[in-house]
Amino acid sequence: MRLLIDVGNTAVKVATERQGQISVISEPTIPWQDVSEVLIAQVGKNDDLEPILQQAKSRSLPYMFATVTATLGDLVCAYPEFNNLGIDRWLTVVASHHLFPGKACVIVDSGTATKVDVLTASGQHQGGWILPGLDMMIESLVVNTQKVFCDEHTEFATSFGKNTPNAVKNAALSATVALAQRAIDEIEQSVEAQQLQLVFAGGYGELIQQHLDSSGIYFDDLVMQGLVYWRKYQQNA
Repeated sequence: MRLLIDVGNTAVKVATERQGQISVISEPTIPWQDVSEVLIAQVGKNDDLEPILQQAKSRSLPYMFATVTATLGDLVCAYPEFNNLGIDRWLTVVASHHLFPGKACVIVDSGTATKVDVLTASGQHQGGWILPGLDMMIESLVVNTQKVFCDEHTEFATSFGKNTPNAVKNAALSATVALAQRAIDEIEQSVEAQQLQLVFAGGYGELIQQHLDSSGIYFDDLVMQGLVYWRKYQQNA
């Protein structure tokens, strides 16, 4: 059994993987006696990771931090300075390429930040965009203006706002959906509709999917799946 760890900007997610089955768990319920190795995707520093690493070390378990490389099998990273690409973005690309072979993908991963990445059917990463996440957009606007305000109970929509919280939340969602749609429009110029797969992930991924294209597929463990596929490449190298 593998232990998978996704260290995001605001939280650490933990899962186990056995024979391709991924199960998200909480840190106190880690079945250490069954773990054979630990795979880590770390975007930034997080103090919550250290106790898990200490447990792994105390049990002499091998652990690996996933890294971005210029190529990975037939995948090609778009960044000339590939080390500057976030490992979370790279792993969503790795996962999408394996989950949807022979298809071009537009990947929308929306959490603290919203990341949009484009991948061709042949495995060429085209690059992408990074946008503040919905909460960050709203917070930035409210904090830096005097009369703009928001609340927690107003729902997101893409219609014109009839009050200030509506206007703020709906603008944040509309801007995000429009950015993702622009990526779709770009890639649709070069591929047929049946060859394009929309992939959604992150805390706001389902919301964006609902307002963009319900035919896309949402994954709550896309980075984790990318970790598993990344490890297979290392074993076959």
